[in-house]
Amino acid sequence: MAPAERCTVCRQTFFCGRGHVYSRKHQRQLKVALERLLPQVEAARKAVRAAQVERFVPEHERCCWCLCCGCEVRKHLSHGNLTVLHGGLLEHLASPEHKKATNRFWWENKAEFQMKEKFLISPQDYARFKKSMVKSLDSYEEKEDEVIKEMAAQIREVEHSRQEVVRSVLEPQTVPDPEEGSSAPGSWNGTNSQVASTSQQPSYVDLPPAPELDWMETGQPLTFIGHQDTPGIGNIHSGATPPWMVQDEDCSSGNQQIGPSYEEFLKEKEKQKLKKLPPDRVGANFDHNSSTSAGWLPSFGRVWNNGRRWQSRHQFKTEAAARNKQQPHRKKS
Repeated sequence: MAPAERCTVCRQTFFCGRGHVYSRKHQRQLKVALERLLPQVEAARKAVRAAQVERFVPEHERCCWCLCCGCEVRKHLSHGNLTVLHGGLLEHLASPEHKKATNRFWWENKAEFQMKEKFLISPQDYARFKKSMVKSLDSYEEKEDEVIKEMAAQIREVEHSRQEVVRSVLEPQTVPDPEEGSSAPGSWNGTNSQVASTSQQPSYVDLPPAPELDWMETGQPLTFIGHQDTPGIGNIHSGATPPWMVQDEDCSSGNQQIGPSYEEFLKEKEKQKLKKLPPDRVGANFDHNSSTSAGWLPSFGRVWNNGRRWQSRHQFKTEAAARNKQQPHRKKS
């Protein structure tokens, strides 16, 4: 009987010796395993002439299983915050260790000889990949510089607009007072003519000409009532004390107490405690402030009598029944 041998492709142990590698099952499993690895190798081979550089993301740390070497290989090549796509797999396929492992794998598993070249990268192709990788890195850095410049320009533009808004708010704005002037329409017309004449004269500050007040030419004179200031009472615009700063007469005395007193607080606290007790308890309606004599006894349930409470309850019922019987006889008499 042949010694046991372990097939890594079929993942089984066989006792038929070297004849297992020629079986249909082994060749079928071998073909499926190679076709599973082939798309990744073809994608890496396309990156030989045009390497792609991207910003590093956690997905770039993925690994692929090399069937020939029997180990995991990093698919991408990362350094810092940059990643060269398919760089790690190309570096592994171009290594001499992978070439030796591929030759041994093809010999042991009797795979198709035409497919072996698809899983190997020549040193010339790997050198071409290095040159394209350098060009891609340079172009990526240029794009990053352009993006940084654009972001800096946007930041400067936003900062400039913010400063313009702040400057426009801080600049003093002269608003004409409509109350100043006479009530006659002629004076308004004279003022308008003076403004128009002064606007035509050259000045150091170029101001737009004053618009004509057509609404004053309707023939209806305006009457100036005057400032409506109440004597003795001012407002915050005239320099008076604001109403919220004026001290009330009631609060002028410092001895006035704010809020409830301590005794009222204790009474309210006792009320809150009593609210938690059942309302139908014995002595709930008893007035503790009422004046009582020295011989006072409670009139609820005969609690202080000798005996048990149920006896007092029965005594009370019997006495009440006897009292009710006596009342009709008194009414008849």
